[in-house]
Amino acid sequence: MVYLLYSGVAGRSDRRAAVAAAVVAGESLIFLANGASCPLTELAVPLGGSRAPVTDIYLPKRLAHNLPAIHVPLIVVAALLHARNRRRKAS
Repeated sequence: MVYLLYSGVAGRSDRRAAVAAAVVAGESLIFLANGASCPLTELAVPLGGSRAPVTDIYLPKRLAHNLPAIHVPLIVVAALLHARNRRRKAS
């Protein structure tokens, strides 16, 4: 996600940005297909993990619980930046 934003601001809508976009899109689709929860939770619980979000380990609670609300606008901004870059390249 960081690379998508960086490359969008820098005006680099190239193959690397397309690969990064595919990775972000794939992760987002998997997350949504799993009911907006991490699919790895089902693997971790039988191994002794809890159902608590892992993001609580390294992020403040307020931030961890709002990750989807933070990432969706970032994805939209990245998409708009790359659309702008492609329009500039076409003209």
